[in-house]
Amino acid sequence: MAARGHGPDPLAAPWRQRMARVIWESDTPAGRLFDKTLVAAIVVSVAVVIADSVAGWHVEYRRFFVGVEWFFTLLFTVEYLARLATVENRWRYARSFFGIVDLLAVMPTWLALFFPELHALIDVRVLRLLRVFRIFKLTAYISEYQYMGSALLASRRKILVFVVAVLMIDLVVGTVMYVVEGPANGFVDIPTSVYWAITTMTTVGFGDITPKTDLGRFIASCMMLVGWGTLAVPTGIVTAEMTVRRHVRQPVGTRECTGCGAAGYGPEARFCQQCGTALPDVVPGVAAVPGAGP
Repeated sequence: MAARGHGPDPLAAPWRQRMARVIWESDTPAGRLFDKTLVAAIVVSVAVVIADSVAGWHVEYRRFFVGVEWFFTLLFTVEYLARLATVENRWRYARSFFGIVDLLAVMPTWLALFFPELHALIDVRVLRLLRVFRIFKLTAYISEYQYMGSALLASRRKILVFVVAVLMIDLVVGTVMYVVEGPANGFVDIPTSVYWAITTMTTVGFGDITPKTDLGRFIASCMMLVGWGTLAVPTGIVTAEMTVRRHVRQPVGTRECTGCGAAGYGPEARFCQQCGTALPDVVPGVAAVPGAGP
C-alpha cells in the first residue's frame, strides 16, 4: 500500500504495524507500558549522569557508572532504531526535534568508543551535557508540553513586544544612571549601566554595581518596583493563551498521524510533532480512524 506518495509503506509488514502501535501510540496497554518504561529510564539515566559529575563518586563508583551508562546507551539506541524502522518518512523523523534529541541521547557514548582520539578535543563535561539532553525526550510523553509550546508560539509576538519595551526602559534608565552616577561609582560606560538596569529590572540584583548618590538610589528604587510589576505580564499572556487552548482541545486519541501513528492532536494541529507528516483534516462529527489515510 503506497502512503501519500512517499513510496512503499514501511508499515506494510505485520510486525512493523504491531511495533508501531506500541512505540507511537499511548492508548493501548503495551503503548502505555512502553512510554512509562522510557520515562523512568530517561529520569534514571539523567540522575546517573548528574551523580557521575561528583568527583568522589566518579572515582569510587566509576565501573558502576560506566556499566549503567552503556546499559542506557544500548536501550536508547534500540529505541532510536525501532522508531526509524516504524516511521513512514525516516529522514523527516531524523531531522525533527525529537529525532535529533533521540540521536543526542546515544551519540556521546558511541563517539567516545569509536573515536578515542577525540577525547582530547571533546571534554568530558561536553559529553555529560549532551547526555543530559535526554531529559528533553520526556516532552514526547507528556501531552501538556504540547499545549504549553503551542501557547508560547501563539503568544510570541506579544512577548516580543513586551521584551522590546523592557529593553527600551533598561536602555533609557541605564543611560540616565551613567550620567547620574558616573565611572567613579562603577557605572564606567553605558553598556555596564544597561547591565545594571537589566539586573535591577528583573529583581536579580547581583550587587556588583550599586548606586551611591541619593538620586541614583531613588531611580534604583523605582526600577525595582517597576520590575515587580512587569514580572506578571508575560505570565499573564501565556496563561491566557493556554486557557483559550484548553477550551478547544479535543480528547486524547481523536486525531492520529497517518505517517507514524502518533495520536492526541487537537483541531489546531497541522503537522505531526513526531515525524512532520501533515495531519488529516477535522471532519465535524467524525473521529479520526487509526491508520486511515487523509
